[in-house]
Amino acid sequence: MPPSSGTSDSDAPRPARPTGWEPRDPTLSPPPPRTPQRRPRRLLRTLFGLLLLGTLLLFGAFAAGYLLVEIPPANSAALAQSNVYLYRDGSTLARDGEVNRENVRLDRVPHAVRQAVLAAEDRDFHTSRAVDPKAMVRAAWNTVTGKGRQSGSTITQQYVKNYYLGQEQTLTRKAKEFFIAIKLGREKSKEDILQGYLNTSYFGRNAYGLQAAARAYYGKDVEDLDTAEGAYLASVLKAPSAYDVTTHPENRAKAVARWNYVLDGMVKEGWLTRADRAAARFPTPQTARPATGLSGQRGYLVQAVEEYLTEHGIVDEKTLAGGGFRITTTLEPAKQDALVQAVEERVISKLDPARAAADRYVRVGAAAVDPASGKVLALYGGVDYTQQYVNNATRRDYQVGSTFKPFVFTAAVQSGAQTQQGEPITPYTVYDGSNRRPVEGWSGAPYDPANEDDASYGEIPVGAATDLSVNAVYAQMAVDVGPGHVRRTAVDLGLPGSTPDLTASPSIALGAATASVLDMATAYATLAAHGRHGTYSLVEGLSRDGQGIAVPTPASRQAVSREAADTTTAILRSVIETGTGTVAQAVGRPAAGKTGTAEDDKAAWFAGYTPELATVVALMGQDPESGRQEPLYGALGQARVSGGGTPAEIWAQFTRAALAGTAPRDFELQLMPGAEEPPPVPPLPDATDAADATDASAVRDASAARDTARDTSAAPDASAAPDPSGAPDGAPEGSYELGEAGPGAASRGPRPPRGTPGQ
Repeated sequence: MPPSSGTSDSDAPRPARPTGWEPRDPTLSPPPPRTPQRRPRRLLRTLFGLLLLGTLLLFGAFAAGYLLVEIPPANSAALAQSNVYLYRDGSTLARDGEVNRENVRLDRVPHAVRQAVLAAEDRDFHTSRAVDPKAMVRAAWNTVTGKGRQSGSTITQQYVKNYYLGQEQTLTRKAKEFFIAIKLGREKSKEDILQGYLNTSYFGRNAYGLQAAARAYYGKDVEDLDTAEGAYLASVLKAPSAYDVTTHPENRAKAVARWNYVLDGMVKEGWLTRADRAAARFPTPQTARPATGLSGQRGYLVQAVEEYLTEHGIVDEKTLAGGGFRITTTLEPAKQDALVQAVEERVISKLDPARAAADRYVRVGAAAVDPASGKVLALYGGVDYTQQYVNNATRRDYQVGSTFKPFVFTAAVQSGAQTQQGEPITPYTVYDGSNRRPVEGWSGAPYDPANEDDASYGEIPVGAATDLSVNAVYAQMAVDVGPGHVRRTAVDLGLPGSTPDLTASPSIALGAATASVLDMATAYATLAAHGRHGTYSLVEGLSRDGQGIAVPTPASRQAVSREAADTTTAILRSVIETGTGTVAQAVGRPAAGKTGTAEDDKAAWFAGYTPELATVVALMGQDPESGRQEPLYGALGQARVSGGGTPAEIWAQFTRAALAGTAPRDFELQLMPGAEEPPPVPPLPDATDAADATDASAVRDASAARDTARDTSAAPDASAAPDPSGAPDGAPEGSYELGEAGPGAASRGPRPPRGTPGQ
């Protein structure tokens, strides 16, 4: 090997690269194409610019809003004024008086009561900012997605709304609330804001502020409230009227649940020990004591009108309580006076608690509705609003008794129902009226209702069973129709779907539901209007500061077929002519009605109507001290107070006076097939065999039974026949099934021959 020269091959000089084009080695792959680099950079720069611009705009809008929105003076609601209530003719009904408010320093409010309010409204108040954007977005999302309407407002924002702005739900108001709350959060301490909030919040009973609420609910000053009482007052902030358990006893369960929520929140935040929580008992508030300016019937009427406005979404409760409204009602002064006079003469003037202890328990409620328009023309809520605060015309805690039975028959006609033997249900259909007869065809628990005084009637037509209010017949009819159909028909006629104890079972026929007097008057008005129903109305006109406010006009609809309503009217006319309501004949004009008695005689009802006016009257038994429902045995000098007695007397006297000067009108009825007067029985041929003799005897027996029921008007012409679909005009498709029977009812078949059981 030649000796190394001391240099490597790499150090050797390389030949110079020739100028010009040099061929590419075909064995090498071509280089990848170059990707343009400018487009992604441009996109990133654009996005960054837009983000920066949006941030600057948002910051600018925030800065502009903060600078432009000033803290305004107190709004009118913070300095609330009276509302004026007018009768239909424009005469003054009532003024709701001065607003009840007394501001107090925060140091007068017990620490536990403050914490109860925070547990109910804003548990992070002391550590959070004046506004909570996340909560606002979350509340908006929950509202949009149907999880319930929520405000997402902090206590600071609620204080701003109460004192500086108003209750209207607009974006402008929310924006102002947002910026004013931020400024207040910077300018005022948490203690000042909480004090202002407690002094401006509405607690119901016309009480503004915690001090006024303490006096209104517990008759004590705010510093004397204990934790349980403070938790209840904190609970009512969410819905003052709904959670007032003395004015709405049916909502007690909801109020207690809200109270528990507040106390449990205090435990969770470490503000209340578990031992003290376990020892807490629900503090039932005292009976409300309204201003004397609402004495007599005025307070009941004002309360009913206020509930109508708020429940129908016309005006929210806090705005209405702020005052300044001029409200024209549908109430007519002459009819109102006539109703009060009838109750005074038939009940109040006869009460003597020294003679009969039961006279202490007597309460009266009444309501009159125009069937043509659904307008409420008169109400009687109690002896005096300043003495008995609960409105007996609108309360929903007394059983309606047998006044519910007509709804069962209406449902039977409406749905084309049949008996267990396949017999169509008409006024002449014969049922077994034996006492304690178990219902047939019901798949639930056995049910064998007792008739009044345990009377047995044997086989009896529906019309006569209505006259005598036979429980056994109507319990079986409810099963034949289907309790679900019965419930739906009652709601279609006018009872609220939320009526307590309106359950789809055989007992629904006996009136276990606790609808109000006004609810029942609305339903009976639908029957009087040939099955057309419109939501009742109590307000004709509304204005504030001279500006009119739209009041929706309730739309009417055909709730049940005319034949169903009119056939029901036909059998209810018989109740007054030959049944348990003969006292009502004193009205002196064509009328229909039904008597009713609650369980243990704790209430007695009469519901009746003429073509022009539907009125329901109820006497109720309630201990004035404990509030417990009591039987009316011995009241008014009577061994028993029945619906066909004093309630029917009040109804007849009032209706006669209310319609004085108007010519009597008869009902123009279109009856269902089979409800017309039965034809006379033809002479019987000589019996040729035992079977013929048996059939002839059955015909005579059935005809004799039918003759005991009231004769109804002649059969309608063919044009008056009911819609074969069985569904009322405007009813949802499929809401009724022709002839649907209750669970376990007998299958349909041909009409049985005369003489079979159940004929």
